[in-house]
Amino acid sequence: MPISISEHAEAATGADELRRRLEREAAELGFSGLRVTRAALPPGTQGRLKDFIDAGHHGDMTWLADKIERRGDPSALWPEARSAVMLAMSYAPDHDPMSVLALRSRGAVSVYAQGHDYHDIVKRKLKQLARVLVRAGGGDVKVFVDTAPLMEKPLAAAGGLGWQGKHTNLVSRELGSWFFLGVILTTLELPPDPEEPDHCGRCRRCLDICPTRAFPAPYRLDARRCISYLTIEHKGHIARELRPLIGNRIFGCDDCLAVCPWNKFAAVARETGLLPRPGSASPPLRDLIGLDDRAFRDRFAGTPVKRTGRDRFIRNVLIAAGNSSDASLLAPVVTLLSDGSPLVRAAAVWALSRLASPGRFEAERQRALPLETDTAVREEWLVETWP
Repeated sequence: MPISISEHAEAATGADELRRRLEREAAELGFSGLRVTRAALPPGTQGRLKDFIDAGHHGDMTWLADKIERRGDPSALWPEARSAVMLAMSYAPDHDPMSVLALRSRGAVSVYAQGHDYHDIVKRKLKQLARVLVRAGGGDVKVFVDTAPLMEKPLAAAGGLGWQGKHTNLVSRELGSWFFLGVILTTLELPPDPEEPDHCGRCRRCLDICPTRAFPAPYRLDARRCISYLTIEHKGHIARELRPLIGNRIFGCDDCLAVCPWNKFAAVARETGLLPRPGSASPPLRDLIGLDDRAFRDRFAGTPVKRTGRDRFIRNVLIAAGNSSDASLLAPVVTLLSDGSPLVRAAAVWALSRLASPGRFEAERQRALPLETDTAVREEWLVETWP
């Protein structure tokens, strides 16, 4: 039976009221932005992902390739989904996050990882908002926070929450680039928002600031050279030529975000759980370098840092120590030459080469090399020319 004009008007009014209610509830929950889009990715998204993987730019992140078909189509994840409610939650700092880079004896931790794990905080609030949506509008819902084969950034861009900048992160005229994304997929047909145009213009600050030149071109990232990838996702030894460029960054890197001019509009984070925990922003390397597995877990419980595991984290701390010129770190570096992890021992050899005199380095090599059985660690000892 045909739908009358009055019925169309009633449906539109209902949709508008539902939208207003969702926006009110989202704001009360601490979300900084809400947009709606269809549960479908823009044309070409899956092809760009395939190009990224075919070029090997995903590095160790094999999970990206394993589920490429599902990742490129929300309907493959949940066929009944019709709309996506995209949420942003600010974690913008109240200071210049790059100032810590001059404090070479302290570790630089990415802003997002200085508080509690955002997955828990954002997902809890998404569930609360999803319940409001179901009560007010009906339908079924599923919530996601960076934990499923769903491409949140292009989906959010399709809904006008922002645009993917030249550094490949999402940028908003209202929020800058310091925000987390959350997704509510719903079976409801909700009116979609228009896409936000790209406002990067000729600016290339994010590209030029990258220490390791991780952007082969605007809007393209080679994760294998990205410090965030190297210090968080990468499970193996970090290439020697990249180690000096990492500086004192021990978990993540904020450089390309920090220099974006749109961040002048970003409001400081309101969610208390995302604020830095005491001592998390720039911890002294001497307080971290001696952490064993238990101490590491205790110190970083409930934070994103914990997921790297102790060995990868200490690898990062040792690289920072090698870049510090801090002679007081030499003794703990020597101790780690006998660590149970080959990943740690190899990084300790490199740090030793940067901090010790040639004579001290040679003495430690003569002592340790005959006992070393790991091929990668032996290669570190046998490098003839050190930086």
